[in-house]
Amino acid sequence: MLLRELNDEVLVAEGPVVELTALDVADLKRRAAANPRRRVRICAHPDTGDRLHEMLIVHMAGAYVRPHRHLGKSESVHVLEGEADVVLFDEDGAVRDLIPIGPYESARRFFYRLDEPAFHTLLIRSEYLVMHEVTNGPFRREETVFAPWSPEEGDAAGIDDYLRLLDERLAERSR
Repeated sequence: MLLRELNDEVLVAEGPVVELTALDVADLKRRAAANPRRRVRICAHPDTGDRLHEMLIVHMAGAYVRPHRHLGKSESVHVLEGEADVVLFDEDGAVRDLIPIGPYESARRFFYRLDEPAFHTLLIRSEYLVMHEVTNGPFRREETVFAPWSPEEGDAAGIDDYLRLLDERLAERSR
């Protein structure tokens, strides 16, 4: 299978049939480890204008997924490997729900679908999280809204503080 590299995080599969193997996942893990943001994806859809977007995504532990929401879109995730917590927030940043995700064999949910524009994030709980994500297109950057109460990418100290506080809030919630 041919892959076109858009940048160090995004690869696009070329051709009418997309097939992936364990070797492809191993390559994605290698790429994620070399990536400063600790993530990479293969897009199975040929371009951002497609009505259906399917991606195989790898996040490493330590990857920061800034809390965000998608306007006018739904998103579903099927976990292949690894574990994470999906955190849903209200408008003010209070934790609304926690969805522990993991592979089918685990006690966690292996699939979820988010059909509302709720702020959400992923907290990676294993060395790698490998997931298949599906959402509706086309991709328009302005339809992804970042939570104003969350630190921006690049604010390392703010991210560390925010993630520590979020973990504390989740621990209190589970008591």
